Amino acid sequence: MFQTITVEVDGRGVATLTLAREAKHNALSAQMLAELTQAAADLAADDAVRVVILAAAGRTFCAGGDLGWMQEQMGMDAATRAAEAGKLATMLGALNRLPKPLIGRLHGNAFGGGVGMAAVCDVAIGVDTIKMALTETKLGIIPATIGPYVIARMGEGRARRVFMSGRVFEAPEAVELGLLAHAVPEAELDAAVEREVVPYLACAPGAVAAAKKLAQDLGGAATEDAVAMSIAALAARWETAEAAEGIGAFFEKRKAAWVV
Repeated sequence: MFQTITVEVDGRGVATLTLAREAKHNALSAQMLAELTQAAADLAADDAVRVVILAAAGRTFCAGGDLGWMQEQMGMDAATRAAEAGKLATMLGALNRLPKPLIGRLHGNAFGGGVGMAAVCDVAIGVDTIKMALTETKLGIIPATIGPYVIARMGEGRARRVFMSGRVFEAPEAVELGLLAHAVPEAELDAAVEREVVPYLACAPGAVAAAKKLAQDLGGAATEDAVAMSIAALAARWETAEAAEGIGAFFEKRKAAWVV
């Protein structure tokens, strides 16, 4: 059914949703976004599913947006670009609203949209060698559609430490920023994820779903207005000369004009 992801459910009702574009470092293509959105809807509707683990194949958890897809957007008009940005927002919203606990298993690096995916997990566990970054500004664009979820996870003050600079940060800082709950050696990752999963299997599924929604409502979950604003902001940014220069420089394997 799916080509860029896999979904497996064990006898306990624990589903593992795996990003499966390992040759592309699980970069988020339009097809993957659509498949993740559909998988989130399927898992939400399946009463047999109690917990969802978000994982990935290959060396990298998620390299961010597929740059080929981004390059295609350079030739699109503003309305089409906004629609493309909306695909990422829709996927993140579907995962964020999933009425099941969502446990992130980050076995490798996460950049850009991969950071956004970690941010929508209820708990994210990463390896202690992980590197993360919001790299969009290096390309002349901004971390817009992931922004509502990243800010909700980190808080504005902490997010501003990494939101604009594009710098790489490692496991201890990811934990401090609130993106990761724990960072563990790779050999201990599955056990750490399992420790997060097991308590939910003793809880009433409907109560878990209601408690998750209440936490989001009380905590100021990303609103429709915020998501719409983020889509508009990214679409506007795509119209700038900096975006054209940044994306062009990447594909031409040269430094962008602003790099000193």
